[in-house]
Amino acid sequence: MATTKDNGKGNAQKGGTGSTQAPVKRGFAAMDQNQQREIASKGGQAAHQKGTAHEFDSEEARRAGQKGGEAVSRNRAHMADIGRKGGESRQSAQRAAAAAKNAGNRQGEKNG
Repeated sequence: MATTKDNGKGNAQKGGTGSTQAPVKRGFAAMDQNQQREIASKGGQAAHQKGTAHEFDSEEARRAGQKGGEAVSRNRAHMADIGRKGGESRQSAQRAAAAAKNAGNRQGEKNG
């Protein structure tokens, strides 16, 4: 007579029927977002009370933003896309302003 140590619970990662199943989430990952946020908040509060929490000063924040900007600007295709969208937006705004100006002129001609 064969016995198992897991008492019928089995390993969630092994699909006994041959179907592929996602691994069962455990611990922090199994909690809903509100529970995770609450626990993380307590950890942050404790770090601040203890004096070990990291706080950005303005110089450190400036360097972090600069570093992020440099990383984004390395992607030439992304930068070209941004520039293209900006040009299209500006061009369409200029066309709309010109159309409104021309529509105003035409109304003045009809009344005059």
